[in-house]
Amino acid sequence: MLNRDLWLLQYYGKLQAVILDWAGTTVDFGSLAPVRALQRVFAQAGVTLTDSDVRQAMGLPKKEHIREIMSVERVRDEWARVHGNLPHEADVERLYSNFVPLQISCLLEYSAVIPGVVDAMERLRSRGLRIGTTTGYTREMLDLLAEASKKVGYIPDCNVAPGDVGAGRPHPFMIYENAVRLQVYPMAAIAKIGDTPADIEEGLNAGAWSIGVAATGNMVGLSRQEFEALPILQREERLVIARRALKSAGAHYVVDTLADLDLVLDEIDARLKAAS
Repeated sequence: MLNRDLWLLQYYGKLQAVILDWAGTTVDFGSLAPVRALQRVFAQAGVTLTDSDVRQAMGLPKKEHIREIMSVERVRDEWARVHGNLPHEADVERLYSNFVPLQISCLLEYSAVIPGVVDAMERLRSRGLRIGTTTGYTREMLDLLAEASKKVGYIPDCNVAPGDVGAGRPHPFMIYENAVRLQVYPMAAIAKIGDTPADIEEGLNAGAWSIGVAATGNMVGLSRQEFEALPILQREERLVIARRALKSAGAHYVVDTLADLDLVLDEIDARLKAAS
């Protein structure tokens, strides 16, 4: 057992709550909305972004995400070629101000709840678990997603955005706020679930269990149709890489989709019981 897990096993009860990410975990198979919006806003500034340029820092609050993209060497060089100078903070602010309305305008295009999520939520509730969420989106964006998801039966108990607590991932504050609103403690009674290394770090920093989601999110980065169209061997190769990356980020467990979550939660409960 890794040393980082020892404090988790000082709590001897069952899990009481799960904290879920949005894009790539519960909605937007492939986490496409932020990629397409960021590509469009950089294109307006004359710089072309690859999917890889965008996905490296996925999961962060969006202004920080733009700042991280600007630090990618290829992007910095392209920006300097187009604009005659390296990017600076004023450029980050300008791109972010352009990004927000663009993301809002296209968000619902990518808001579909991932297949299996609503059924998985029913099973979570049958276990007596509370359900919270965190995100890299702004409050306005999060509210749009929550309202759209409500129409098809995905209704978390609470939703927290970075602006609600003053900082986003990998800081743990959104998880702490969920714990307050859900009235759940200690942190070892919570599992954080998401599709990016930033999600995993957020959970670890909060002192919660961290579970990665490989198939539906950022680490594979394909729409449902693209993913299912892959030959089986290629699909498995992509999944192996995604699982490995999430484990390397520190995930205690990795599942392919939320539909696969039950066995992992059973194992966490068993580990907690065995430690008593």
